[in-house]
Amino acid sequence: MSVRACLVLCGLALAAPADGGRPNVVYVLADDLGYGDVKCLNPKGKIATPHLDKLAKQGMTFTDAHSGSAVCTPTRYGILTGRYAWRSTLKKGVLFGWSRRLIEKGRLTVAGLLKENGYHTCCIGKWHLGMDWPFKEGGWAKDDKDAWKVDYSKKIHNGPLSVGFDRYFGISASLDMPPYVFIDDRCPGVPTVEKKWIRKGPAHEDFEAIDVLPTLTKKAVDYVDERAADAKKGKPFFLYLAFASPHTPLVPSKEWKGKSKLNDYADFVMQTDDCVGQVLAALDKAGLADDTLVLFASDNGCSPSADFPALAKLGHNPSHVFRGHKADVYEGGHRIPFFARWPGKIAAGSKSDQVVCLNDLMATCAEVVGAKLPDDAGEDSVSLVPVFTGKAKGPVREATVHHSVDGSFAIRQGKWKLCLCPGSGGWSDPKPGKEPKGAPKVQLFDLDADVGEKTNVQDEQPAVVARLTKLLTKYVEDGRSTPGKAQKNTTPVTLPK
Repeated sequence: MSVRACLVLCGLALAAPADGGRPNVVYVLADDLGYGDVKCLNPKGKIATPHLDKLAKQGMTFTDAHSGSAVCTPTRYGILTGRYAWRSTLKKGVLFGWSRRLIEKGRLTVAGLLKENGYHTCCIGKWHLGMDWPFKEGGWAKDDKDAWKVDYSKKIHNGPLSVGFDRYFGISASLDMPPYVFIDDRCPGVPTVEKKWIRKGPAHEDFEAIDVLPTLTKKAVDYVDERAADAKKGKPFFLYLAFASPHTPLVPSKEWKGKSKLNDYADFVMQTDDCVGQVLAALDKAGLADDTLVLFASDNGCSPSADFPALAKLGHNPSHVFRGHKADVYEGGHRIPFFARWPGKIAAGSKSDQVVCLNDLMATCAEVVGAKLPDDAGEDSVSLVPVFTGKAKGPVREATVHHSVDGSFAIRQGKWKLCLCPGSGGWSDPKPGKEPKGAPKVQLFDLDADVGEKTNVQDEQPAVVARLTKLLTKYVEDGRSTPGKAQKNTTPVTLPK
């Protein structure tokens, strides 16, 4: 079937690619890397990140970029679908190693979009979006109690290869979530022993957490090398490289252990930065750097597992000037490092203060390849191409919705941020259920005047509270936050009253 026929069948319309080219797309996602952990974003930071700093100098730095959620699974759903995950069946929390698929059957993903436009598509790394593990005697695993009922020699269903990726290699969930085994469409090595990295579970005897980051990096470098010849002949590729670092367990390799002179977390950040550098070097070596859109981001803010108090004593704050950390509705939970490099299209050393979201990959890729998204795809995605090229005349997003680990909502428009909860909605104080007695049910912050979210002005700005509440309600009811035909949420969404 021709590419054009495939596009017609999936509801896409061909148009001219942005600026006349179809670049390779390399999307590198760190796991739990804080905004303040990247030196060029936090000059007072104590962690050296030379490769990310260089990437920033070669492209565009976004100073107000946000993950779709303050925790990983929902953010990853948004990256690949262009849709807020709270519209799916996942209303709070994350999936685990044996969780079943989250991306709905038939839903268009970034990988599917690019594949239909002639790209070879590859996912390497942490998936964490569920897949169906078959039992030895029929049926499917759901959670940890099913661990040893799984037939690890059988093909895994409804994983990355079912949503548009031609190839996959990685781990099913976070590095501290079993099963501890590498997978593609099955397990090359069947688990026969139990191991523990925070959580205990089935593991392949040769699987060690400390080897995961180097292995994923080598696989990515090898993939770039392998695809180089075809890419130069007009067959571009999409590489989604999802590192499992610097998330726990904190396992810097021997050569990086102690390098930061701070702690294991900082060492692991430095190793992650070096791995990004290896991928960029592979693009240079293959002669593909000028023809590749490189995007780097973190899936949410830094986890408290980094040991904020210990780092603070040494002068480092992973959340920089922002309140909170991973899991929170506060900025530290979801304001993340985000860089884009596209030689000839993105000016080197440029910066943008646009409020953007990682959901925006879908619409961005659609514009890059000249495809029009159907109404039932990328409902919460906005193209960043006008920002990349300096042609944006104003905010590209009408507003952006934030979401915490316990399912609390916030909405950001301009300088105003409305949190529909009395506390963090996450793991920092005031934690859910432990807010001060009589605390207002909502929080409104003027981020221009109060980026640290210290002063709740909801009682002084009732009109702003009402306007933003109405807009968020509309987004929920319309099943989308972008122009287009109203859609249905996968399951009902309830906002607090």
